[in-house]
Amino acid sequence: MDGAAGPGAGTAPEALRALSRRLQAQEEEMELVKAALAEALRLLRMRTPDRDGDRDSSLAPPGLPPHCSPALVSRGTQTEPLEDSTPGPGPLSLSNGPPGPRAGGEVPGGAPSEGGSCSSGAGLPGPPGVLRPGQPSARLDTPRRNSSSSSPSERPRQKLSRKAASSANLLLRLGSTESRGGRDPPSSPGGPGSRRSNYNLEGISVKMFLRGRPITMYIPSGIRSLEELPSGLPPTTLNLDWVYGYRGRDSRSNLFVLRSGEVVYFIACVVVLYRPGGGPGGPGGGGQRHYRGHTDCVRCLAVHPDGIRVASGQTAGVDKDGKDQGAFLCVVDDSNEHMLSVWDCGRGTKLAEIKSTNDSVLAVGFSPRDSSCIITSGKSHVHFWNWSGGTGAPGNGVLARKQGVFGKYKKPKFIPCFVFLPDGDILTGDSEGNILTWGRSLSDSRMPGRGGAKETYGIVAQARAHEGSIFALCLRRDGTVLSGGGRDRRLVQWGQGLVALQEAEIPEHFGAVRAIAEGPGSELLVGTTKNALLRGDLAQGFSPVIQGHTDELWGLCTHPAQNCFLTCGHDRQLCLWDGEGHALAWSLDLKETGLCADFHPSGAVVAVGLNTGRWLVLDTETREIVSDVTDGNEQLSVVRYSPDGLYLAIGSHDNTIYIYSVSSDGAKSSRFGRCVGHSSFITHLDWSKDSNFIMSNSGDYEILYWDVVGGCKLLRNRYESRDREWATYTCVLGFHVYGVWPDGSDGTDINSLCRSHNERVVAVADDFCKVHLFQYPCARAKAPSRVFAGHGSHVTSVRFTHDDAYLVSLGGKDASIFQWRVLGAGTVTPSRTPSLSPASSLDV
Repeated sequence: MDGAAGPGAGTAPEALRALSRRLQAQEEEMELVKAALAEALRLLRMRTPDRDGDRDSSLAPPGLPPHCSPALVSRGTQTEPLEDSTPGPGPLSLSNGPPGPRAGGEVPGGAPSEGGSCSSGAGLPGPPGVLRPGQPSARLDTPRRNSSSSSPSERPRQKLSRKAASSANLLLRLGSTESRGGRDPPSSPGGPGSRRSNYNLEGISVKMFLRGRPITMYIPSGIRSLEELPSGLPPTTLNLDWVYGYRGRDSRSNLFVLRSGEVVYFIACVVVLYRPGGGPGGPGGGGQRHYRGHTDCVRCLAVHPDGIRVASGQTAGVDKDGKDQGAFLCVVDDSNEHMLSVWDCGRGTKLAEIKSTNDSVLAVGFSPRDSSCIITSGKSHVHFWNWSGGTGAPGNGVLARKQGVFGKYKKPKFIPCFVFLPDGDILTGDSEGNILTWGRSLSDSRMPGRGGAKETYGIVAQARAHEGSIFALCLRRDGTVLSGGGRDRRLVQWGQGLVALQEAEIPEHFGAVRAIAEGPGSELLVGTTKNALLRGDLAQGFSPVIQGHTDELWGLCTHPAQNCFLTCGHDRQLCLWDGEGHALAWSLDLKETGLCADFHPSGAVVAVGLNTGRWLVLDTETREIVSDVTDGNEQLSVVRYSPDGLYLAIGSHDNTIYIYSVSSDGAKSSRFGRCVGHSSFITHLDWSKDSNFIMSNSGDYEILYWDVVGGCKLLRNRYESRDREWATYTCVLGFHVYGVWPDGSDGTDINSLCRSHNERVVAVADDFCKVHLFQYPCARAKAPSRVFAGHGSHVTSVRFTHDDAYLVSLGGKDASIFQWRVLGAGTVTPSRTPSLSPASSLDV
C-alpha cells in the first residue's frame, strides 16, 4: 500500500548503523589496549631474568625496553625525531614490504581475518572522505587511467596551482624506533608521557596524509631507526639513449635534413637529430642526438640556410618559423592575435612585432630571394608582408601586410603549406587539393594620396593535385616540386608548369603525408600523421625508420630475459619494441584501448588488460591470442604474473583483484578466486617473492595485503606483513617508497613507480612531465632525487629492463617513449648519444 512515510521513518536503521560503527571502533580500541598490555608484560618478563646483569636497563624510564635510550622515544604528538637520537648498533637488515593506508586501526597481535573476501575494516574516526564500515563503497575522484581534458602543457600548470592551496602533507615517523631483538613487535607499551595515535603505535610505523586521509605504514623489524636508512642521491643516473616516435599527428613543417646528413625532427620536449642506418647504433638502427633544453612541447622548427643551425619553438611560443639568409628569424605565436615578430638571431633582440590575424596561422617564412618579404598562410588567407627597418634599433622595424587576392578562384578553407620557386613565384597547397601559383601584379587602382600603382599578389595558375587537403610541399634540388596528400596519401613529383612526373602512395597503416624532406641523391624522408618517419624514393617505395604511438600511452612491461618491451594505449595498438635495434618488432590492433600488460616469467606469452574489463593472453612469437577473458565491465588497471608463473592477478576498476591459475607455459588459465575488500579501484599490485601474497594499492590510497594461496584472504593485520619480501615494487604507497612523495601532494602526483632488480634505486613517473631516480629504500620524507626532463605530458609509466641496463618511460598525451641508459654516478656520457647545447637558436 502506497503512502507517505512518517517523520521518524528511516532514522532507526541509521541509528543502528551509527551504534555499530561506534561498537566496532571500541572493539578495535580494546584490541589496541590488549596488544599494548601484552607487549608490556613480555618486556617485563624479558627484563626479570637478567636484571642484575643489565645495568643499562636501570637508566631507562618506566615503560621502556632494555638497551633503549630515552632519546629514542617520542613524547606526546611529536612528529620529528629528537635531535640527540642515535641509531642503534648492528647491520641494517631491510626486507621490502610494509604499507597500509586504511583508516582502520589494525594492531600488532590483532587476529587476522578468517574469512575469504571481506570489506575494508576501517572503524576509527577519521577525516572527511574516509570510508567506514557500514558505508557504501565509494570512489574518490582520483583520475588514473583516464585521459585528462586539459592540454598536456596546461595540466602540470593547473596541478601546480592546486598545490599552493592543498592542505595535504607528509608526516615523518611518529617517534623514533628503539633497538629491537628477535621477531617480536618492537613497540613501546606507552610509558609516562607517551601517547598512542588512533592509527598507529609509536615506534613501529610512519604515517603520511593524502587529501586528509591518514596512511599508516609499518616499519620492518630489521630497521631500528629511520636514521639508519640510506639518504642522499641515488648511486646511478640516466642518460637519454633513444626516443621512439615523431610528432606528425598535429604538427607540420617539422622534418628537415641537415648538411651533416642528419634528419632533424621533434617529439615531446625533445629535438631529435637522427642519422638513418649505418650509424653507431648498428645495422639499420642509426644513431640519435638530443636537445632537451625546452620546458614544454616543441611545436616548430626552422633550419638556417647554412644547413647547420636549427631554431626550435615550444608550446605558446611559435607555430612554424623560417629565415632569410640567416641574420633574422620570423615567428608567429599561438595567441588569439597570432603576433608576427622578427628577431635578430645574433643579438637575440626583437626588431618588429605586429598582430597578424585572428584566424589560425599554419605556416610562415622568409623569401629566399628577398629578406624584406615574409609570407604567412592559414585559415582562408595568404598574407604577404613587407618588412623594413631591420638594421635600426630594436623594436623600430615596420611590418606592412598585403592580402593575397583569390579573384575568380574559390577561396579554400585552409592553406597549410607553401614553397618559394626559383623564379620568385610561390606555390601554395590548400584544403581543396589544389596547388595555386601566386605572382606579383600591378592593380589598376591607385593608392590614396599617391600617384603610383598598388602592387598586389594574385593567382596566375591552378592545378588539381590531390583528393583532399595538401599537407606538405617541398622544392627539390633539381627544381621539381613534391606534394603530399592527406586523404589520398599520395606523394607526387611535379615538373615545370605543374606537370605530374612521378608518384607513390604511402601505405594506409602509416597515415597521410605530413612533411617531406630531401635526403642524399634520390632519397626522401616522409613524416606521416600516424607519427612515423619513412625513408625511400618514389620508384622503390618507402619503409619506416622511426615509428611511434599516436595517442595517450599507459601500458608498459619489459621482457624478463631480453632487451625488449611492450607498450599499449588509447590508439588501440599493442607494440613490441626491440631495445637493442631501436625499432618496432611488431604491432597488433587490439580494437580496444590497452591500459596494462605483463610478460609471463617464461617470456612466451604476454597478458594485456583493456578498458572494457576484457583481457587477452598473446603468444609473443606468433602474436596469436591464446586466451580471451572478461572480468566485469570496467577498465583494468594492472595485470601481473606471480614470480613462479603459476598465477595471474588482474586489478580492475570494479575494486576487485581477480586471480587465475596459469599453466606452466602461460597459455591456459582458470579462475582461482577473487580478492574483494578494496573500497576504490585498484591502481597497483605486487607479488611476494614466494608467490603466495599480494600487496595492492587503490584509488583512495589503501594498502592491503592478500593471502592468495590460502584462499584470496584479506590479511586484516597489516603489521604482520611488514617483513614480507616482494618480487617487484611498483606500488606507489608503501614504507619503502613513501619518501618519493612531495610535500603538498594531492595523491595524483605519482603515476608509476618501479624498483630496479638489484634493489638499489627506484624510478618514479610524475604528473609534471618528469622522471625521478631515488635511492632505494626511500623511506625518509623529502628524499632527494635526480630529475630528468624531456616528456611533454604527464609521465604514465616507468620500467627497468631485465638487467637494469635501461629504464623505459612513457609520455601520456605526447605519445612518446624514452629509453634511458642507466649509468653509475659520474659515468661519462657515451659518445653514442651526445647532448646538444643551444646557441642563439640551436647550434648543432
